[in-house]
Amino acid sequence: MLRTKLFLLTLVVGGLGCQSQNQIAPINLSELTIAEIHSAYEKGGYTSEQLVTAYLDRIAAFDGETNALTTINPNALSIAQELDQEFRDTKTLRPLHGIPIIVKDNINTKGLPTTAGAFALQDFIPEEDAFIMKKLVKAGAIIIAKSNMAEWAFSPMHTESSTGGITRNPYNLDHVPAGSSGGTAASVASNFGTVGLGTDTGNSIRGPSSHCSLVGFRTTLGLISRNGIAPLFLRNDVVGPMCRTVEDATRVMEVMTGYDPEDPITKYAEGKIRNGYQQFLIKNGLEGARIGVLRELSEDGIDPDIKPLFEKAILDLDSLGAEIIDPIDIPDFSTLRKNQWCSMFRTDIESYLATYVKRDTLKTLEDVIRIGTTSRFSKDRLAGSAEKNDRWGEGPECQDAYNDELRIAFREAIENVMDSLKLDAIVYPTWNQKPARIDFFEEEYGGDNNQVIAPHTGQPAFTVPMGFVPGNLPAGLQFLGRMYDESTLIKLAYSYEQGTKHRKAPKLIQTQKNTVK
Repeated sequence: MLRTKLFLLTLVVGGLGCQSQNQIAPINLSELTIAEIHSAYEKGGYTSEQLVTAYLDRIAAFDGETNALTTINPNALSIAQELDQEFRDTKTLRPLHGIPIIVKDNINTKGLPTTAGAFALQDFIPEEDAFIMKKLVKAGAIIIAKSNMAEWAFSPMHTESSTGGITRNPYNLDHVPAGSSGGTAASVASNFGTVGLGTDTGNSIRGPSSHCSLVGFRTTLGLISRNGIAPLFLRNDVVGPMCRTVEDATRVMEVMTGYDPEDPITKYAEGKIRNGYQQFLIKNGLEGARIGVLRELSEDGIDPDIKPLFEKAILDLDSLGAEIIDPIDIPDFSTLRKNQWCSMFRTDIESYLATYVKRDTLKTLEDVIRIGTTSRFSKDRLAGSAEKNDRWGEGPECQDAYNDELRIAFREAIENVMDSLKLDAIVYPTWNQKPARIDFFEEEYGGDNNQVIAPHTGQPAFTVPMGFVPGNLPAGLQFLGRMYDESTLIKLAYSYEQGTKHRKAPKLIQTQKNTVK
């Protein structure tokens, strides 16, 4: 895998030659935002081609540490050149014009491998982009690379795949970046691209974002299409931005929203999508807001290093103008959260294989198992998925968030409390425990609050950097909102982010063996 990635980087970067005649000062890629990049394009500071080149050089120099990326797009530079020419001709920038984006390897990308980390798909190259990728490309985004992931998105704990190996946390290489979107998290945190995409069945956007000091948006189930994405449990799956700032995440999110007839759940969003979300990037957005603290989650086995960060976050929310209601009580919370999970992997993955892969030798879950895996964790999960395809516990038939009795009851209980207390959001730590060590990820896995509410109720939940614990390990604060109330969460998360500024880049060491000369 490393040799393949190095060859592609050599091919892409080595082909620059006479293309980069106009020399510029080195681009400082650290923490670059979409707005800063577009300002540079408009002022002539650098071009999209030069920016992509700088990112490719950085990937070549530093990804040997984290092993976050699996495929470099060999067409990234030519796409950048076309966008540069368009800007010269039109003097107009599209919403994501020339913005390099890192895409999780379960999202269909035309002409690039989409493996879901599995041998079964290691040579699958989609004929067209996923619905959301079409939207992002139309907005001007450049797919610079695909990122490693937990195989088939099975693991919330760590990021290990048969096609990509193990991804490490850039803040402390002995620790996990969580899963399954750990490759996106590690690469965006390391400034290998401007923004990134992940998918989230229970944890996989918010957990890796929290572990890598990023902003991660799990949006309302139905706001964004999942069409063209290898599923885990489609009834829970969402796709969303993983970025270094709330503003960048908002810019990416608003491009992806919209109805897709190939993903029926998006019909529920009709009439509920705002006409632009950047208007809610309000620095004093916490003033007058009412925030509830869900101690039933935040006090559940919390690490002694995470607890003071969370308590400080509550004080910060208060000092930034919010009214804190602490604690709040959700009646029957411990009962309502039970029996929410349904194993739908067989049904969902076989549908994906039939729709997109279309191979006689790869139609069933048994075919996937036959082809095999190098991951013990994945092997165990595949075997478990072959044995069941129903609710994990007693209850009615498994359905989507808008029709499943248990999911509706859980959501109504939470939103009724929010309504009665006039809450704008509920907060709790994204994880109650610090990132586990890679060699002990199963023993040290714990405190994953992402799995409890939003995947089942369908509500939006955003994580924002909350600070660091000893060992230089990041932690996140999570805001849970009402269905389709992303606008309020953006306002609150942005205000908290701007008022605290916890995000900082990791200190990477150049890996000479992976440097392109």
